[in-house]
Amino acid sequence: MKNFKRVAAIVAVILLLVVFCLPMVFATGSGENSQALFRAALGAAIVVPVLAYIFWMVYRIFGKKQKKEERDIENIIFDVGQVLVKYDGEAFLKQFDFPKEKYERIADATFRSEIWNERDRGVLTEEEYISQMIALAPEYEEDIREVMRRTPETITSVDYALTWVKYLKNQGYHLYILSNYSNYMMERNRPEMEFLKYMDGVIFSCQVGAIKPEPEIYRILLDRYHLKPGKCVFLDDRAENCEGARKMGIRAICFKNFKQAAKELEKLGVK
Repeated sequence: MKNFKRVAAIVAVILLLVVFCLPMVFATGSGENSQALFRAALGAAIVVPVLAYIFWMVYRIFGKKQKKEERDIENIIFDVGQVLVKYDGEAFLKQFDFPKEKYERIADATFRSEIWNERDRGVLTEEEYISQMIALAPEYEEDIREVMRRTPETITSVDYALTWVKYLKNQGYHLYILSNYSNYMMERNRPEMEFLKYMDGVIFSCQVGAIKPEPEIYRILLDRYHLKPGKCVFLDDRAENCEGARKMGIRAICFKNFKQAAKELEKLGVK
């Protein structure tokens, strides 16, 4: 196919050169039809390139559209934490240099607690969630408040995220975010998420009152952006969230690292 296109391009260039040269050939003629031939050749030299350009533009527009329609995957849905940014609550907590027993108690009350996950639902205020955490270890109230105040520091950027997103966007894929995220952290981390401007849609759990892997949050994404599940692939670092997507008919890749995810996408025809 590539060789055919190359040969066709060469033939087209030769034909255009011939068309451009004909007026000069007939302009020097002395026969009775030379003027008529010159005018015809001159007209061809003007019309043929214009028609060629029109055909080329039509081919580009409709050729790309056809190629896009034939794609098995049209929409790529990203989780944020551990996919497009790095999250590490345990490493962050170790920065406080708490004694081991105190560390374990605070970790159990914050990052390891179910309240931490519910915080992403966003139905209560930040203070209400923190109060629930304090109730699990009331003797460490001051420390828990300080830890929670600084939770946006658990998120750091990764060097591949922006380049990856821009590349997939340039390839014609529609990109979306589906992420569990608390209001408090989203407000403080969002300005650093440069990749968001390349997204066709964004769903943060705290904005819709549902969290992964609940079916409702996947349904919200599909309905809001009119997505066909079979045309979507979802990347998330948690197996249960991937399984939640599969139950909705969305293909899913359990993200471990960038190279692994890129290879998995390639198997689905995303290149």
